[in-house]
This record gives sequence, structure tokens and C-alpha cells, in this order.
Amino acid sequence: MLLFSSNFVAEKWLGFVTAIWVQTICGNNYTFANYSDVLKSLMFLSQMQLNNLSVAKDVGKAFGIFSGLVSDRWPTSVILMIGATMGFIGYGVQWLVVSQRITPLPYWLMCVFLCMGGNSSTWMNTAVLVTCMRSFPNNRGPISGILKGYLGLSTAIFTDICTALFSSDPSKFLLMLTIVPAVICLIAAIFLHETPPASTSTEENQETRFFNVFNLIAVTVAVYLLVFDISGPHKHVVSLVFTIGLLILLAMPLLVPIYLVLIKTRPGFDKEKQNHEPLLAQKIEKEETCAKVEEVKIKRKPVLGEEHTIIEMVKTADFWVLFMSFFCGVGTGLCVMNNMGQMGLALGYHDVSLFISFISIWGFFGRILSGSLSEHYIRKSGLPRLVWNAAAQILMAAGYIALAMALPGSLYIGSMLVGICYGVRLTITPAAASELFGLKYYGLLYNILILNLPIGSFIFSGLIAGYLYDIEATSVPGGGNTCIGAHCFRLVYFTMAFACALGCGLDILLSVRTKKIYSKIHIERNLVNPILR
Repeated sequence: MLLFSSNFVAEKWLGFVTAIWVQTICGNNYTFANYSDVLKSLMFLSQMQLNNLSVAKDVGKAFGIFSGLVSDRWPTSVILMIGATMGFIGYGVQWLVVSQRITPLPYWLMCVFLCMGGNSSTWMNTAVLVTCMRSFPNNRGPISGILKGYLGLSTAIFTDICTALFSSDPSKFLLMLTIVPAVICLIAAIFLHETPPASTSTEENQETRFFNVFNLIAVTVAVYLLVFDISGPHKHVVSLVFTIGLLILLAMPLLVPIYLVLIKTRPGFDKEKQNHEPLLAQKIEKEETCAKVEEVKIKRKPVLGEEHTIIEMVKTADFWVLFMSFFCGVGTGLCVMNNMGQMGLALGYHDVSLFISFISIWGFFGRILSGSLSEHYIRKSGLPRLVWNAAAQILMAAGYIALAMALPGSLYIGSMLVGICYGVRLTITPAAASELFGLKYYGLLYNILILNLPIGSFIFSGLIAGYLYDIEATSVPGGGNTCIGAHCFRLVYFTMAFACALGCGLDILLSVRTKKIYSKIHIERNLVNPILR
């Protein structure tokens, strides 16, 4: 912060860069399939028991409600360091077990440490998303798309680096999950904090240009990872070059704050700063006026599009429609991620790291495109953001049907479609929730929605998938079970396709109910900045 004390704008964007880095390491919760088979064999678990371990990991997200409660009271740096500590302990113990430095712990104790690991990402996500949404409130779609996009790439980044350097060694993979996030959170704790939003149309235009740059860099990273994945086995030298190139690409967002530092040192900057300060004063005056209006509004029940308290929000039917549609999308998606190791094995794939990366990379494209496109069409025509959720649910159902058919290439097609649509859900829903219920209590609102991850994981993965798989599986000597063939998960896939169809209906209903709100947002944004129309 001291380095950029004379350059507020550059400091703001440096904070956003560190937010991107935090999201890059937050996908640790989606990497369970990379080491689940080792845990299953070391602990002699059935599929139901293994799935319940994955549920324990996802239950950690339920405790993210605490990060939401303190997001308005504690600084971003404190929230980040809590997440780093939880992850270091949770994944550190898992590393000790998988590397066989200690004997497997009792089942209930392993559940506790997986829960801690899963909980760590909620603190990181809350710190990053709440801070950036408040700093860039007029670009919620791009913010959600970029941050969630890098979160989607996180699994592929960890998986591909581990494959390139350590030949997919589960022990070394967990060691990365233990150390790297803690270091990144420490860096972000120094630079990331809430800043005043853009106060002029010039600043908004600048934000839009910079977000386009970040989008371009992110797409480059995704394509780079995809090429590495589909190009087959690589020699050690090629893998080293790939890793170095990836680290350079991940550092490239720094070009934006560096550029700002360079141009702000040119002659004429002081004049620009003087012209900007009165505009800031106008912005503050406008916010004071809005605060007075809010005092009047408090006497009546808020409507969609206005600030809601959490109690007011949960009393609305629209919140529960959003909550249930989100459940149908993310619950089924998590089931595939948690069971990809066994799903791949059932279809004859002994190494599923490619499919795990596929879900991650295509999930990125779903996140980045849905964030930018939904924002574009709101500005252009007032198209409700929830329309994109409805479209994603239909595609996701098609992905599950493709998996159930078990034709050649089905796992590739299914993992691609599930990844894209899961990414859309995680991008559109948080942005839409902020527009429907406000940003004042956004940290808590976000974590209430994220409760769908542990609930969905428990129902679809822990109960449905685990139970139906164990019915089809055969016991193996020493304990545990296995299943080979298309029948192992077929009924699971059809069940999840039906859930997605139900979710699509809910999204269409909410899109109709929020059409007026997005028409209002469309008018307001074009009045403020017609250039972006």
C-alpha cells in the first residue's frame, strides 16, 4: 500500500490483481477426485463412505456463513488470513495421511479436516467477492465472470502443474494445496481492500477497457491449459517450459497497474487529478442524498432491486426460487466433480485428470462468457440476467444424458457441458442476487446461497450417487467396492437431468418476475454512461 500511496488508481487495480490470484487458488475444493482413490484404498472405504468424505469437504462451505457475518465488520486482510490458516491445517493433515507420514486418522477426524479445507475457500471467496463487488458496483457481471472464471481455472492449474512437475502424484498435489494458497492470501492481505467506486463516466469507460484486458488474459490462460491437456503426454523439459509459461501468464494482469503507474507519472497528471476531485465531491453528495432516501424507504417493505436485510430477503418467494434453482445446478455439478474418479473408472479410464481439467477449463469459459454477455445484454436491451441460468440448466441436462448414454466420447462431451453450465451458475447467481437484494449485506447473502454446495453435495453425491453406486458395485478383498460398466451411474445421471429440467423451469419463472427490474437497470446504466450502450 505504501508503494502506491501516491497513485490511488493503480493501487485499486493492484488489489484486483491480487483478488484474481486468490481466486486462482480457491478451486482447491473441487480437486477431491485427484486424490480420492488413494484415500479410498488407504482407509478401505466403500463408495458411500468416500462420498460422505467429499460431503464433509463441502459441508465446510456451510460454515462460510460466519465469514458472511463478519464481512461487514472485519477488514479484508483478516478474513483472508483466517481462510489461509484453515486451508493450511485442513489440507496439511490430508497431505500427511496420503503421503503416509502418519497412519490414516479415524474416519470422523478425517471428516473434520476435510471440512476445514473446504471451509477455507469460503473465507477467501467472501473477502474477494464482497470487496470487489463494492469497489466496482457498475460492472458486477464482468467482476463475477472474471473472478469466478479464474476460480474455475484453479482446478486445472493445480492439476496440470502437478501432472507436469510431479506426474500426478497425489501426495505432492496435496502439498501444493497446503502451501500455495497460504502464500497468495498473505500477498493479497497487503494490497486488497475496499475502495470508492468509479465516480465519472471516464472512470467507468476505463474500467470497461481494463476488464476487457483481464478477460483477454484469462482466455489466453484457459486456451494455454486446454492445449496442454489435449496434446497428450509430455517430456519433462516440455512440462517445465509449460509451467514457466503458465506462471508468466498468471502474472500478466500486473500489466494493468504497471501501465497506470507509468501514465500517471507523465506531465499533466496533476491537472487530471484536480479535475477529478470535484467529481468525487459530487459523488459523495449524491450518496448522502441516496442515504436520506433510504431512510424514507425503511418505513415500507423493500421491493426487488432495493436493499434488503437478510430477514426481509428470506421472506420473499423470489429468494427461494433463486435458492432452489441454484441448488439444482450446483448440487448436480458437484456430484460429477466429486465422483469423477469412479465415473471415469466405470467407463474404463484409469487416469481422470484430463476430465477434471476439462470441467475446470470449460467451466472457465462458462463463467467468463456469461459474466460479460449478461452485462452486455442488460446494457443493450435489459435482458434479465437469470435467462442465462435457464439456458445453462438445459445444456447441463443434455450433458447428463450424454454421460448416461455411455457412447464413445461421452465422458468428454459430458464433462465439457457440465463444466460450462456449472460455471454459468456460479457467475450469474451471485451477480443477480446483488441486483435483486442489494450489496449492503452481500457477504452474508452470498454465503447463504453457497449453502447449496454442501446441501447439494450431500443429497446428490452422498445419498443418491453413493447409494445407487453401491447397489451396482461388487466388494473387493480387504474392504471397499468397485463397479465397472455404463450401468454404474446411469440412474444417477437421469436423476440429475430431471433436477436440471426442474431448475430450468424455476429460472424461467424468476426471469419473468424480474423483467421490470432489469429494464430499470438498463435505463439507469445507459443514462449514466450512454457510451457503453
